Amino acid sequence: MRQWPEWRRERMWELWGQGHSIHAIARELGVFRPSVTRYLNSTGGVRRRPRRRSMRALSVAEREEISRGLARGESFRAIARQIGRPHTTVSREVGRNGGRRRYRAQRAEAAAGRRARCPKPSKLAVNAPLRAVVSEKLGRKWSPEQIAAWLRRTYSDDPGMRVSHETIYLSLFVQSRGALRRELCDHLRSGRRLRRPPAQRAKHQGQGQIPDKVMISERPAEASDRAVPGHWEGDLLLGRRPTGVATLVERQTRYLQLVALPEGHAAAAVRDALMHSIGQLPEQLRRSLTWDQGKEMLEHVRFTVDSGVQIYFCDPRSPWQRGSNENTNGLLRQYLPKRTDLNRFNQRQLDAIAQELNDRPRQTLGWATPAERLAEVFAQTPQS
Repeated sequence: MRQWPEWRRERMWELWGQGHSIHAIARELGVFRPSVTRYLNSTGGVRRRPRRRSMRALSVAEREEISRGLARGESFRAIARQIGRPHTTVSREVGRNGGRRRYRAQRAEAAAGRRARCPKPSKLAVNAPLRAVVSEKLGRKWSPEQIAAWLRRTYSDDPGMRVSHETIYLSLFVQSRGALRRELCDHLRSGRRLRRPPAQRAKHQGQGQIPDKVMISERPAEASDRAVPGHWEGDLLLGRRPTGVATLVERQTRYLQLVALPEGHAAAAVRDALMHSIGQLPEQLRRSLTWDQGKEMLEHVRFTVDSGVQIYFCDPRSPWQRGSNENTNGLLRQYLPKRTDLNRFNQRQLDAIAQELNDRPRQTLGWATPAERLAEVFAQTPQS
């Protein structure tokens, strides 16, 4: 990769930013895929900012004039007048590059370039207590944005214990920073060790033919504006076929319930599992359920009759209509990766995973946790 010409590197970053795969980039550039992979891994998928010479820095031409002036035996003040710089600038430049007798413009320019490349140590690299806190939260599968917000709230009077989520990401992805262990990337939601551009996104939405559907357009306003608790969004999180887990997210509090499906995700099995899970909720938390148009909901009419919970169906290819559930399913992939045999997780283990997510702060809740918001709901509800 180091032998690549500059135009090839520029083209690679351009293609990467457009969302092309590593295989497509290698094919476009006419190189082997492993060479592109190695380079991206070494950079963490983060492109370095182009170097820009400061207006205060000496130029190559100015260093050439200094070299000629020294060869003529001129004083620092005389040379400084010729290039329009303070004489102290010329004195420091000559002193740090071998003195009058050994100063050479080309060597001085190269040395200045090396000094400019020396990066400033990141905050996480020099602050051990902050690094320990961030590492601990990453180990608990908190996202960098959640960590940054928690630090701002917890250490509001200590700027030294605050760091941006971007700094955390860069410390994970860019090996040269060396502040956080690269293995902590495994605790990120995606598990990736590369920063991928926004263009590299793909979504899949499946659907079945559901009779007697009640569409989301008929859902009451209190559910749409999240004004009243008890309205849920649901979906299947699939693992290695035919295993799956049902996910339920309460719209107002973002509280999560996971439902084991040991009998598979056929319609009858999903109906019975959801009946058991939702039946354990207090009455004020059993109002409605919004679901995708998957065939696992073929028994929705019987479910509504038996549970009293009305099911509303999203429009085709409209996952944003149950956005809270979609986002939570993304978080769950840290615990339940794709192609995993989800039958290995019993209900007790799924409850522990749900509890861990319910104890994580959420930006949409003002960095409160779903568990805290659900507790507020119970505190405000008169007990019968």
